[in-house]
Amino acid sequence: MLTSQRRALIAARLDRDGQLVAKALADELGLSEDTIRRDLRDMAAEGLLQRVHGGALPLQPPLPDFAARQKIAGAEKRDLGRKATSLIKVGQLVFLDGGTTNAEIARALPRNLAVTIATHSPTIAAELARHEAEVILIGGRLYRHSMVATGSAALAAIGAMRPDIFFMGVTALHPAHGLSTGDFEEAAIKRAIAAQSAETYVAATPEKFGATSPHRILPVERLAGLIVNGGMEEAVLAPYRAMDVSVIDA
Repeated sequence: MLTSQRRALIAARLDRDGQLVAKALADELGLSEDTIRRDLRDMAAEGLLQRVHGGALPLQPPLPDFAARQKIAGAEKRDLGRKATSLIKVGQLVFLDGGTTNAEIARALPRNLAVTIATHSPTIAAELARHEAEVILIGGRLYRHSMVATGSAALAAIGAMRPDIFFMGVTALHPAHGLSTGDFEEAAIKRAIAAQSAETYVAATPEKFGATSPHRILPVERLAGLIVNGGMEEAVLAPYRAMDVSVIDA
């Protein structure tokens, strides 16, 4: 097989599967793993893919910063936020992840609702300043892109909690490759909160479905449910329903 043919196949597999394992492709084609790794290295140098340990991921465009993301799909995120608050019951401990969609959950929360909100996001805490809800703000090293605390101090505080419900923010979700985000430490924090929580939900706008980011958080089947915008194609949602994940239309 010519180099150009291999590279075209690599690009097609990344587009189809969202990832590529070098050894598996080498075995399939009857080639050495070094040959495939060399192709991946060359394609990464040309900006065509992202190399990771053992294979490759599609090249991810730089994510807009927090301020820019607040302006994207505002109406869709507000709908998701309102629907998410309908799942919250009086007296619960609710953990709100960072992110612009979860900020809409905080804004939609009834001001007199008697709940406790834990968050590692100072922007989420600020949204709740005029609410009657008790707010627990977890500290640590600030990851400015998402405006959340990370690191050992945050993990220690999370380990002492047992939230009833966790609203997780993600940059991508894929039925085969799970929930993912762009930062290694942020993924670890999200994973820790989910492990402590009775239920985990993700409120996601349509562009996040079928995508992958470099750092995996959880498999999709660990979710209690997905909160989605009304009108999404059933073909997109069917794989998640097949995993017994509740799909809730906003």
